[in-house]
Amino acid sequence: MWLPIRIDEQRPEPLYHQIEVQLRGLILGGQLKEGTLLPSIRELAVSLKCSAITVRRVYQDLENEGLIRTRQGTGTFVAGVGTVAREEHRLERVTEELEKAIELGLQLQCAPEEIETAFRQALHRKSTERGGDAT
Repeated sequence: MWLPIRIDEQRPEPLYHQIEVQLRGLILGGQLKEGTLLPSIRELAVSLKCSAITVRRVYQDLENEGLIRTRQGTGTFVAGVGTVAREEHRLERVTEELEKAIELGLQLQCAPEEIETAFRQALHRKSTERGGDAT
C-alpha cells in the first residue's frame, strides 16, 4: 500500500517526527479507515528511503497511542478511532496552521487588528467560494 507521506531532510524536525505526524493525520483525518493494512516496516522504510529503525519507532509510538495495532504474522492495521479524537485532531491542525499565519503576520510587523481583519476577509472569501456562510 502506498501512503502519501513526504519527508524533507532539509526540515529541522527529525524524520521519524515528520512521518509520525503525517501518518497520524491520515488516520485521524479519516483517509485511512479502521482495519486498513499498513505497509510493513521494511516496505515503508524502502518507499520513504529511510531506516527501518525510524519506521519502527513511528509504528511503536502510534501503537502506544492506540491508533494502530500489530498482529503477529498478519501485519499492522489502523485501529478504531473515536469521533472525539478525530474532532480534536481536526481543530488542532487548524489551530497549528492559524498560528503559523499569525506568526508570519507578526514577523511582517502587522498589528493584531490587521491580522484579524485579514483572517476575517480570507474566511469570508473562502466560505463564499465554497457556497457557505462565514458570519
